[in-house]
Amino acid sequence: MIVAEYLPPRPHVLWQLARQMGITRAIVNAKPEKTGLNPPWDIEALRQVQRGLAEEGLSLHGLEGDQFDMSRIKLGLDGRDGDIERFSQMLRNMAELGIPLLCYNFMARIGWCRSQTNVSGRGGALLSRFDLEEMPATLTEAGEIGAEQVWENYRYFIERVMPVAEKAGVRLALHPDDPPIPALRGIGRIFHTPEAFERAYALSPSPSNGVTFCRANFKLMGADLPAWIRRFTSQDRLFFLHLRDVRGTATRFEEVFHDDAAGELLETLRVCHEAGFDGPLRCDHVPTLAGEANDQPGYGTLGRLFADGYILGLLDALGIPRQ
Repeated sequence: MIVAEYLPPRPHVLWQLARQMGITRAIVNAKPEKTGLNPPWDIEALRQVQRGLAEEGLSLHGLEGDQFDMSRIKLGLDGRDGDIERFSQMLRNMAELGIPLLCYNFMARIGWCRSQTNVSGRGGALLSRFDLEEMPATLTEAGEIGAEQVWENYRYFIERVMPVAEKAGVRLALHPDDPPIPALRGIGRIFHTPEAFERAYALSPSPSNGVTFCRANFKLMGADLPAWIRRFTSQDRLFFLHLRDVRGTATRFEEVFHDDAAGELLETLRVCHEAGFDGPLRCDHVPTLAGEANDQPGYGTLGRLFADGYILGLLDALGIPRQ
């Protein structure tokens, strides 16, 4: 398996720490707010990010998240055709630069969401929590949008970009809704069941159409994790693995330390390996540890050192070769 890290696109101490852990594959978000450059539909901006990582011994394996404002695409607003073309150009740029993976989502207006990010955990570490009852009851400025409208917006998008991805040889790995619930503040969320990924594939069958298996989200869906891992892998649709765990239900849960889920993570890795998955994985959402500001909940540096080391140990314990 390919062990990757979600790294800042500009120089950061985590670049060196990743190399010291033996992790040289980078997943980044290259949106302008993070790079100070144009979005990656500008190939020179994307090339600059890739070159900066390469100069420090890191290979840019994929992009993750919205790389520019996707609101018009996800909400079906005027101007989405131009945004879809910019998205398509980004895919062509990725192909030209040899970047094989894009982890994307279709959460409209509200992305991954937590109601609290400073819940006290083991030893005073700060954990994130989602509790639907703690969320505002008011609608967003987008108003109320039903799930079928979001599905229609997704269909419009995916039917146009998937042929571009397939021609370019870039894999689009769809991430589930986080939290995986049917609606949030009046906006439908459509990827909150495993079966929704089958519907997504049916809209645009392609070898470039696959899944980011975020195990905590699939767990919160109540999915049979081994069965769905085997299913997606047998169809060559498991493109990316996010490893983390939670305690609770889809409407109320807390993130936990990776070692709190040692047996479950071990089982996930074992099933993935036995099913033939040899693609990229990364640790996901970690506690904020002592000595760090909680300004990036889920993505503190020290928590990721702990999680990465733990995952590397699990792979070694299972005898799974790692790249």
